[in-house]
Amino acid sequence: MTVAIDASEAAAPTGGDAVPPQAAESTPAVDAQGSTTDGEAGNFWQPPADTPADAPQETAHPAPAEDAEDTDDAEDTADTEDTEDTADADAEVPEPIARDAHEFGVYARTGGWAFALKVARSVRPGGQPAGETSKVSARRFAGLAGCSADRVMRFYKAWDRAADDGIVPQFESLAPGADIELPEADVWLSYYVSRSSGTSVRGQAITEAAEAEGIRPTKALEVAENPTALRAAILADPGTAEAARKALMDRLGEDPVLRTGMARDIVRTDDLKKAVAEESKTGGQLEYVRKIVEEGQVKTPAGQKIEAPRSLREEAERHLSLIDELDEDEETGEWAQEAYDSVRTLVAETVEKDPELRVQERRAKFYSSLQKATKAFEELTFDDVDGEEMDTIVEDDMLQRLEELQEAISTCISALQKAKGAS
Repeated sequence: MTVAIDASEAAAPTGGDAVPPQAAESTPAVDAQGSTTDGEAGNFWQPPADTPADAPQETAHPAPAEDAEDTDDAEDTADTEDTEDTADADAEVPEPIARDAHEFGVYARTGGWAFALKVARSVRPGGQPAGETSKVSARRFAGLAGCSADRVMRFYKAWDRAADDGIVPQFESLAPGADIELPEADVWLSYYVSRSSGTSVRGQAITEAAEAEGIRPTKALEVAENPTALRAAILADPGTAEAARKALMDRLGEDPVLRTGMARDIVRTDDLKKAVAEESKTGGQLEYVRKIVEEGQVKTPAGQKIEAPRSLREEAERHLSLIDELDEDEETGEWAQEAYDSVRTLVAETVEKDPELRVQERRAKFYSSLQKATKAFEELTFDDVDGEEMDTIVEDDMLQRLEELQEAISTCISALQKAKGAS
């Protein structure tokens, strides 16, 4: 039976003294050979006689300078450890340990290149007949390795991409079992895609987007392969939902299908439709106030465009500065409404203070109402109704309301004629 003794345990000092760092790092694992047949004890490592075998090992604190006796003990222990390290270094290391250490060192320096080389020198390139080479197919290699052919091909394709860039040799120049100098480990992730979906057109697009965002493509590919997990994260976490919303907004401009689908969902959802209407109103109010600051002009209630007085511009700018200081997640609706009402009140006061402007405003308002009434009355025709159908369409209140409308129009005309004659 072979028992591996950890180096830190084998070199544990007595009396609770700490192991010097250099000694702990340089001491390899030691195998002690022993036999347990017929109850005979093997040649196991034994602690020094003055330390119980099952005594707990504690990390000692450095001894104070005035404790001369303790300091001497620590120096004696260090000398003992150096002797043990030297003896252990001279001892022959079992072949399995040496092989493991060598392979560990290769992987530490090269990362996945060490395994990619095994694939590159053993798997024949696509299209090459089996009789022309001693190499095997990716499927056969995977069977020997006890893994999937897809996994083997991911290493194969990583090597292929690196070979195209001149980082490693082409497959044809590699013979089975041949070793070459491999690139550094940190270069490996630039060529290896750990998920099979990363090799598809969709996967390549996700990979490029992930690299543009500064994250590892494997994370983005994993999310794309599990939409249910993404949905769960969005439903449970506001931060994830916000990130998803921003991503969708960024994508809307280049994805008409997504844009149409979202618009359809909004129209069919009453709460969303109401929210869109409110946000549209808020946006219009902010735009009205912002134009006063940027253009120095303002629209009156009747639709006239006039120069905005200085006091009006300053008031609009004050409200905008307050709105701009709001956090991104704060609602702007109430602030926008307050700003809009404030400047509209100042606009009305400006119009009333100027007699000429007041007359122009009322004239513009009258023309606006007249145009609306004219358009509405023009639609009150029966051009598309047959004489036989007239009796079924007309009702008593229709005629009454038209007569009231005619009377109002007559009154309006008389007032205009009187004003015209007086002038």
